[in-house]
Amino acid sequence: MANPVVSLDADLLRQQARAETGLEDFGDESHVDAMQHLLDALNTEANLNEAGRAMFAGRIRNILVCRLRAEDWFRRHPEILEEEIRAPLAIVGLPRTGTTMMHRTIGADHRMYAPLWYEVRYPVPFPGTDFNGIDPRIAVAEAEVAAMLEASPELASIHPMDARGPDEDIMLLEQSFFSGVPESFAHMPSYGAWLDRQDQRPGYRYLKRLLQFLQWQKKRFGQGSGERWVLKAPHHLRYPAALCETFPDVSILQTHRDPVQTIPSYGSMMHALISPLANASDKAAIAQHWAGHWDRAMRATMQFRDAGHEHRFLDVWYQDTVAKPLEEIRRLYDFIGMPFTEEARAEMEKWRDLNRREERPSHQYTLEEYGFTEQGLKKSFHEYRERYILARPTR
Repeated sequence: MANPVVSLDADLLRQQARAETGLEDFGDESHVDAMQHLLDALNTEANLNEAGRAMFAGRIRNILVCRLRAEDWFRRHPEILEEEIRAPLAIVGLPRTGTTMMHRTIGADHRMYAPLWYEVRYPVPFPGTDFNGIDPRIAVAEAEVAAMLEASPELASIHPMDARGPDEDIMLLEQSFFSGVPESFAHMPSYGAWLDRQDQRPGYRYLKRLLQFLQWQKKRFGQGSGERWVLKAPHHLRYPAALCETFPDVSILQTHRDPVQTIPSYGSMMHALISPLANASDKAAIAQHWAGHWDRAMRATMQFRDAGHEHRFLDVWYQDTVAKPLEEIRRLYDFIGMPFTEEARAEMEKWRDLNRREERPSHQYTLEEYGFTEQGLKKSFHEYRERYILARPTR
């Protein structure tokens, strides 16, 4: 007898989340319509296999559970929302431009708070958590990362996965249903187009609430009192106005590398994430969709910078971050007015010694297998390449 199809129904998922928690309040209603659009796309466009439907059902149910428990924490501990997020640093750039390396190197500085993978995946403490003990989210997150690498072994060579390491705050945005995370696991172009037309500020407001919550938790767990957050997500390239409205004192580090080198690599990563969850997947269609997405995102940031926000940005180039990373980070610290201490340097050097690229397998792909040509990519990203690649300053 065939297994019943996993349901991706909003009412059922909410009912299951309420039953698991005994709670009723999901918080801000802005998520309701966004969640329904996502479910519609998953049911009609994503071509999910059984594993894909099960994954999304579990992921969405987990978000709803987190929202219920977060609202309960906010009600019982109103001081959480009094936490100040002071002068955060946001690292943005096209994927594969060194954002992860910069984020994790800077995150080694004990004065920085960086959102860790297990925190952004599970931002709300599990029931019964002892803040004086080991956080139970860590073991769950480590098992999940191991399962992802087992399903797509090539991810190890594309993006280093570490359940305890700094990772993208886009997974916090996912809790609002205003993020590109679902598109990383399912090919849904019409959903992405719908999301792009929406006001992103509700998602960013919820991101701030969750950062306040994580900051409060880190203090309870005895993880120091960071001077500022270091965030990282290419997603912010598309919506810099919402980012800066939500965090008016944010500084932005923008990384640069030729899209001819980065976009095919990113396309291969998206295919590696999507293919295990789909009945069929088209490498070229997935890669071309994301190439268009990042072209629009880069144009949005260039327009934002030109509209009077250039002072917020510091540019770094991939070649420099590879050749002299700590010199570039010192330049960043000067930009944000933070001393680059010998202790910070030692912490960063230690992290880099333990996380060298040669210890991971190399990433193999060709432009052609993802439907690209060098000339086509140069044409698509002409304006960006003229401004930041061909005119790269030498220092």
